[in-house]
Amino acid sequence: MAQKKLLRFAQFSSFSNTFEYPEGMRGQWHGYFKNNHPLILELACGRGEYTVGLARLYPERNFIGIDVKGNRMYIGAKQCQEEKLANAAFLRTQIEKLTDYFANAEVDDIWLTFPDPQLRTSRAKKRLTHPRFLRLYQQVLKPGGSIHLKTDSPDLYRFTKRVAELYGLNIVEDSDNVYADPQVKEELKIKTHYEKLDIAQSNRIHYLRFTLPAEIRNIDQELQEILKHEEQLD
Repeated sequence: MAQKKLLRFAQFSSFSNTFEYPEGMRGQWHGYFKNNHPLILELACGRGEYTVGLARLYPERNFIGIDVKGNRMYIGAKQCQEEKLANAAFLRTQIEKLTDYFANAEVDDIWLTFPDPQLRTSRAKKRLTHPRFLRLYQQVLKPGGSIHLKTDSPDLYRFTKRVAELYGLNIVEDSDNVYADPQVKEELKIKTHYEKLDIAQSNRIHYLRFTLPAEIRNIDQELQEILKHEEQLD
């Protein structure tokens, strides 16, 4: 297993559609893609199934899957190579370093597909819809750019709605059971490895699309106290 992991890391590094902690790419992604199409990120993309799926659906848009684990992203990067999907790439880095690689207002949309829900209240700051991450996204998103959350975790879904209420996020779309909608959008039908595992065993998939206010207030301590109180009531 370790040998296979090392082999995938090496192959990932050799692909023409992959980047590992690159220098000089901030504000330069349209140059890499050789067009001015909208730029969409998938954060914590894992194997990159959503990045690949979106690239297939929307050839007129550019997609970048971001994760720290190159051996996982190798699968998506290889698939794009095989299918000659020129509108998808993969970036190996930590999400906290997003502003090192993307300029102000360079990104049109962000997807969060089945991120770790970090269920313990003490780890709430690690949830990818926590305000500390939203402030980071705000620095690279164009004004009015959407953030999409697709999750099987009812806890993360409820947490994100609580954040929206407290911080004035604008929820554009809200579904607590995606596949119950007979007219579910094609982009929401894409299934990742983690969705198929059904780790949360909730038997339903939740989806939110929201935009950020002009300013995200720092009331994070108040949010944490609310979470602690709710935890004590459970």
